[in-house]
Amino acid sequence: MSSAVWPPIEPNQLTNAQVGSQARELEWLLQELRGTLQSLKAGLEECATLLAPSESGSTLVLSSVRSESLKGLVTRVGTRIVKGNVKLRLSSLPPPRGSTSYDLTVSSAPEAPTLVIQQLTSVRTLINASLDVIDVTLWTGDSTNANFVVGQLRLLHDNIQEARQALKGYSDVQQAWWKDPIDERTFDPPLPSNVSFHLFIFDAALLLEIRTLEIQNPGEESHTSFSIRDRLAVALGGARLPIHDEADRIFIYKGQEVRVKEKIRVESQDPALISAMAKLNALEHSVALSRKALNIVIGREE
Repeated sequence: MSSAVWPPIEPNQLTNAQVGSQARELEWLLQELRGTLQSLKAGLEECATLLAPSESGSTLVLSSVRSESLKGLVTRVGTRIVKGNVKLRLSSLPPPRGSTSYDLTVSSAPEAPTLVIQQLTSVRTLINASLDVIDVTLWTGDSTNANFVVGQLRLLHDNIQEARQALKGYSDVQQAWWKDPIDERTFDPPLPSNVSFHLFIFDAALLLEIRTLEIQNPGEESHTSFSIRDRLAVALGGARLPIHDEADRIFIYKGQEVRVKEKIRVESQDPALISAMAKLNALEHSVALSRKALNIVIGREE
């Protein structure tokens, strides 16, 4: 079965008709994209609201699974942790005399450094940049120019994708714990020098990693996760330190070689972050479809 134009027309007339049809299709698509961009803007504004500071903030529970090693609460307001108290029961971190746990409390002193989650700062920056891209596309630039709109959609897609990745945790914004030590003055009393406090976002959840550290003296070798010093302590009746995935590694922390004696990792689901990531997933998919449709109409491959 074949299809043909009837009555027959000249090849040049057919070409002109095809060009005219493509131009009308492109004009229609560009007009439809204005409505799509308005919807994307509304979705991005919802994400921005979810991540913006609120009066009450989000209070999140931190609790180790099947143990009393770590218990606590933190309050997140936007990108900052404004309150927090964590109780630690670790064999390598003896509690003060008269106490059953070692408490880490976020300082409320005006001069204390702010505990900021850099991933959330990056997400908010990228969302604001995406909103700017949409405003430029709709009101400042030439929204009837297909090449201009293609470039704007690519920029918008990149920004939304980076924002989602920052919430997911697979991002350059998420620094390794030994490269991003927290200021001891963030806590009251100050954080002990042999304790690493690392707070970050992974899969839209708040994750806290606590490590107790031991300085590795120059020339000292550590071939096993259970050193001679630890064996001696166990022989004298002390508790054996739990094995963890970093036990055999040496890290450079604050300019010194250290090994991790104990490590504990706890996760707290944050409903606002989960909702924001779900919206960013949907927005990224919508932009990808719009880019694909426009590239097909103008005959561009990516």
